Amino acid sequence: MAAVALKAASSSSVWKSSAASLQLAAAASRRSGCFEASHCGGGSGAGDWRGRHRGCGQQKAHRHQSTGHSQPPSVVSKAKKSGEADHAVPAAAPAGSPPSPAEGVDTKSYLWARYQEMKKLVYDLLPPGICSLLNPAAIYANNEISLGDVEIYGFDYDYTLAQYSNLLHSMIFNTARDILIEHYKYPEGLRKYEYIPGFAIRGLHYDVQKSLLMKIDAFHYVQLGTAYQGLKPVPDEEVIEMYGGTQHIPLYQMSDFYGKGPSIKQFMDIFSLPEMTLLSSVTDYFMAHNIEYDQVHLYKDISDAIKDVHVKGMMYKWIENDMEKYILHGDEIYAVLNRLVSHNKKLFLITNSPFSFVDKGMKHMVGKNWRDLFDMVIVQADKPSFFTDKRKPFRKMDERGSLHWDKISKLEKGKIYKQGNLFDFLRLTGWRGSRVLYFGDHLYSDLADLMLLHGWRTGAIVPELETEICIINTEQYMHSLTWQQALTGLLERMQMYQDAESKQVLLEWMKERQEIRSLTKNLFNPQFGSIFRTFHNPTYFSRRLIRFSDIYMASISCLLNYDVNFTFYPRRTPLQHEAPLWMDQLCTGCMKTPFLEEMVHIR
Repeated sequence: MAAVALKAASSSSVWKSSAASLQLAAAASRRSGCFEASHCGGGSGAGDWRGRHRGCGQQKAHRHQSTGHSQPPSVVSKAKKSGEADHAVPAAAPAGSPPSPAEGVDTKSYLWARYQEMKKLVYDLLPPGICSLLNPAAIYANNEISLGDVEIYGFDYDYTLAQYSNLLHSMIFNTARDILIEHYKYPEGLRKYEYIPGFAIRGLHYDVQKSLLMKIDAFHYVQLGTAYQGLKPVPDEEVIEMYGGTQHIPLYQMSDFYGKGPSIKQFMDIFSLPEMTLLSSVTDYFMAHNIEYDQVHLYKDISDAIKDVHVKGMMYKWIENDMEKYILHGDEIYAVLNRLVSHNKKLFLITNSPFSFVDKGMKHMVGKNWRDLFDMVIVQADKPSFFTDKRKPFRKMDERGSLHWDKISKLEKGKIYKQGNLFDFLRLTGWRGSRVLYFGDHLYSDLADLMLLHGWRTGAIVPELETEICIINTEQYMHSLTWQQALTGLLERMQMYQDAESKQVLLEWMKERQEIRSLTKNLFNPQFGSIFRTFHNPTYFSRRLIRFSDIYMASISCLLNYDVNFTFYPRRTPLQHEAPLWMDQLCTGCMKTPFLEEMVHIR
């Protein structure tokens, strides 16, 4: 099969637009003492822009409009004498001291003048095309890694090599719902509930005792506005009351390392989307009909029903019977694997799925001789215990699924193995440390132990990344985010004004900031927002993604966009105390940036 054609984009054009921004910023700095640098989202994408922008439908762009405040007259006074300081924008205000309004100008007018200056500056400094810089087909680095040092590539199967259509979620939901009704005797009225695409996102937490589905940030705080009982949001004040007057959730008391526990569970894999929706639907039915129920029983019954769909092979049969319908981008998988083998890389597969299912899927995507590409194939591995439990030995099996009883003293190319454990795998292969790069979609079951305990390099497959980058690239998102950052800086800087009129202005700004935050959240998902961010903090999912993966990408086919010896360099992202160009601080005049004009000429 032909490899996918790749387009090369000029990196110099990207730099030119950045340089143009700095030139505008320098001019603005001279003009008003303010500067707003645009920033197109987080992540450290490698500088290879040959990837395709697959599936990025151009969304209609809208600029965020102000909330209808009247425009006050300009009140920035010019110094009347040569050398006299401009009182409106001090050259170097000491930390914690606000700029002062010009003589004879009331603070309310002064605050609104700064607001209007800032708004104009923000939009002037976003050049055309700046919002299409992120490539959905790029690979993003959390840790420096050179593919030239990688000799062995390992893969999970489901949602790593095999990407599935969202149609599968409806089948899982409907079947598990019917199991609840027919085998667990749940109310017949539940049949009216259908799967809701886009209701839940990956990485959410579920409080079993409270039937509460919620998004938690990297600091264990619930993002207000993202807590649901059933299909309805729980008011913020009720959420805070549930947890003793705080948004903080002491996860270490309720959940183990793998996101499971007696009280709280984190849903980390893509297969959990129908489970979360079913939990919410059943809870919604019970609450709507005032039916008393036991939350623990409800959670366990739904978990068992979802498990039955997988364990009893129902899902496998649906996919096997219509692979064209359920499996996506199969030709690209062949291109990736064949390219690695042609460069003398060793490949292995470790999956929890049964061999017959994997074999049919790989024949569909790669061809009947797919096993010739792999040095090792391990099925029904029972991850994550495969990585930590030394007790289960490998068993050889034939293509019909029959198990052999002989002792395994070596792992042979072309053979199929069941179960086993990583310790025997390392002993029999000698594949250790950073020579090995393993790809998976589940941060806990696939990647955590490999990185923390065994020193393998890891790559996370995050299909949602493609859609989220397409949203980040829209003008609506970029302008909303940039203005939100600038407005946040204004609030921080101007909070020193505590007279009655100034307080009212600040309250209006706070209200507008909250409206913008809600707008940007809803662009990703109306209920829960982005899987990567709360309003300003990384999500708990993001924290794990950064900790357990060296690189991450939307699909394994992203490897086609890079040379097999390519080195990924994570960008140095500033800590709070070391950022030289925090845009909101520059905008509000509380940080003087030396050499700004000189920086423009750097090429």
